[in-house]
Amino acid sequence: MTAQIAEARKALVLYGSETGNAQDIAEELGRICERLRFATSVCELDSIDIRHLPRYKIVLFVVSTTGQGELPINSRKFWKVIRSARLPPGCLKTVRFSSFGLGDSSYPKFNWAHRKLYNRLVQLGAHAICNRGESDEQFPDGIDGTFVPWSVELRKRLLEEYPLPDSVEPIPDYIPIEPKWTLDFVDTDAASRETSALLPRNGAGTGIQDLPTTDLITIPNSLTATIVANTRITAASHFQDTRHIILTIPGKHDYPPGATATIYPKNFPSDVSDFLSLMHWNDIADNPIQFVASTPEAARESRPPLAPSILLTLRSLLTSHLDIMAIPRRSFFGQLQQYTTDEMHLERLQEFTSPELIDELYDYTTRPRRSILEAISDFPSVRLPWQKICSVIPMMRGRQFSIAKPVNTPAEPTETRIDLLIAIVRYRTIIKRIRNGVATRYIATLQPGTQISITLQDGGLGIKRDGNRLPVVMVAPGTGVAPMRALAWERYLHTSSAINVQDLLFFGCRNKSLDEYFGHEWSNLGVEMLGAYSRDQREKVYVQDMIRQQSARVFSLLAERGGIVFVCGSSGRMPQAVRQALTDVFVKEGAMVIEDAEEFLKRLEKEGRYLQETW
Repeated sequence: MTAQIAEARKALVLYGSETGNAQDIAEELGRICERLRFATSVCELDSIDIRHLPRYKIVLFVVSTTGQGELPINSRKFWKVIRSARLPPGCLKTVRFSSFGLGDSSYPKFNWAHRKLYNRLVQLGAHAICNRGESDEQFPDGIDGTFVPWSVELRKRLLEEYPLPDSVEPIPDYIPIEPKWTLDFVDTDAASRETSALLPRNGAGTGIQDLPTTDLITIPNSLTATIVANTRITAASHFQDTRHIILTIPGKHDYPPGATATIYPKNFPSDVSDFLSLMHWNDIADNPIQFVASTPEAARESRPPLAPSILLTLRSLLTSHLDIMAIPRRSFFGQLQQYTTDEMHLERLQEFTSPELIDELYDYTTRPRRSILEAISDFPSVRLPWQKICSVIPMMRGRQFSIAKPVNTPAEPTETRIDLLIAIVRYRTIIKRIRNGVATRYIATLQPGTQISITLQDGGLGIKRDGNRLPVVMVAPGTGVAPMRALAWERYLHTSSAINVQDLLFFGCRNKSLDEYFGHEWSNLGVEMLGAYSRDQREKVYVQDMIRQQSARVFSLLAERGGIVFVCGSSGRMPQAVRQALTDVFVKEGAMVIEDAEEFLKRLEKEGRYLQETW
C-alpha cells in the first residue's frame, strides 16, 4: 500500500549548483519529500527533459547565482531550452512547483538566476504552491537562517496540496530513510588484489608521516596536472601564508582571463584514522567495497555517488571522497539521531534540528567552525552503519581558484602553464582551536613533481578579449588580484601596438613589504598599480579610499573613455564600500546628484562594464 501511495506521489528535485551548496539543499528537500511519502528523484537541472516535468506531482528547484547573475554550469542547458521563444505559452500549465535560491547580497544581481528561472516558469504557466525562498550568504545564520523557516512552510503546503490517506502518516524523523545506494563488501580475490593499490602510502594510517596519499583521484573530465612550484610569497614574519602555485598540464588549452582551476583535496591520514577508530571500523577499513542499489527502481532511475569503476575501501572513501572536516549542516544531526540510544545525546541532537533553535546550531557549528569529525567525537554513542555512510557524510567537492596568468601563452606549445594565487587558511576560533581550510591545508603539502587531478572552467567575470583596448579599472584586495593579473597578461600578450599605461589597479593589502603580490610586474604590463596598504600608516587606508583619492582619473576612464570596472576579492563589506566610493566619484567629478550617480552605476552594470567576482 505504501509503495502504491509513493508511486502516485512522484516528486522531482532539480538543482543548479556551482560549489555544492545548492545540491546540499536539494538533497535535504528530497528527504523532506520522502518523509511525506513521495517517490522522489534528486538530480541536476541539465539532466532533465523539460517535456518530462508534467510527469511529477511536484517539482522543486534549487538554484544558486554565479558570476554576473548567471545560472550554474550544470543548469545552463536547461535554461537555454526553457527560455526558447519557440515554447508555446502555457506549455507548463500542469506543472506545480516551488523554488529556493542561494545568493550573496554583496553582488549587484542578488539571487538573479533564481528569480529569472522562477519568472520564466510562471510565464510558461507553471503554478507555484509556495512563496519562493531565498538565502543570503551574508546572513549571520548562513543558508539555514532562511532555508529552515521556508522548508517548514513548504512542508505544510505539500501536506495541504497533497494530503495523505487517513491511515497513513509521514515518516517520523527518528526512522531512517533507506538510501538509494548503499555499500557492501566485494567478496572476490581479484578485487582484493586490485584494491591493494589503495592501501595507505606516505605512512598514511601508520603514524609515520601525516601527509595525504599521492595517488590521483578519479574525477570526470579532469586533467592531470604536475606541480612545478609551490612557493610562499608573503614574508616569513607575516601571519598569512600565501602561495604562488605553478602547474603544468599536457597540451594546449585556451581559457580567457577569469577562468578557474578546481583542485580536489584529500583528508589527512590522522583524521581518517580518528574517524575509523570512533566508528570502530579499523578491522574492515581496507577491505574492498562497492555501491549496491537498494531497489531495482534505484538502479534504473539514479546513479551511485561515485562511478562503479572507482576502486574503494572505507579508508580511501574517507580520504578522497567524504568531507569529514566540513562544518556539519542541520540535516547531518537529523541523521545522527537515528543511530544513538543515549537519551542525553538524542535530546541534544534534536535541539540542533529544531527550527526554533537555529541559534543553538549556529553556536555549536558555524561560530567555532566545528567539523563533522569533531561533532562525531562529541557524541560517542552514535554508531553509523558503514553501509550507509555516504548518505550521512557529504561528498568532498573541489575548490575553485582563479587562474593568475592566461593559459594560452604562445611560448608553451606542448604544455600549458597555470598560475594560482592561494591563501592558506589557518586561524584560531573562539574556542581557541586551530582551524585549517580543507583544501588549502592539502594544497600546502603539495611538492614539485606531484601529480593531481584538476578541472578548468570559464570564470564568472565574463571577461572578453577586447581588441580595441577599452581602459580598465581593477579593484582587487588580497588574492582577488589573481584574475586581474591574468587580464593584464592577456592584454599585454595580445596587443600589437605599444602599451600606453592607461589601466588602473587598486590593490589592497596590509603591508607593502609583507603581502604585496606581483608588485614588480604591473608597470611592465601597462598597468599602474595604486596600493592601499592598510597598516603602513597610522590611519588605515583601503581600496575605496584610494578610489576617492584618484576620483578624476577614475571618472575619466569610466565616464569619458568607456572603461570597464572589475571588482575581485572577498565578499562582505568590500564590494559595497567600492560601490559607494564609485558613486561618490560620479557625484564629485560628474556634478551629479546621488540618484543620478547611482543610476549611472546601474547603467554600467547593464552594459557589462561593472563586473564582480567575490567569494
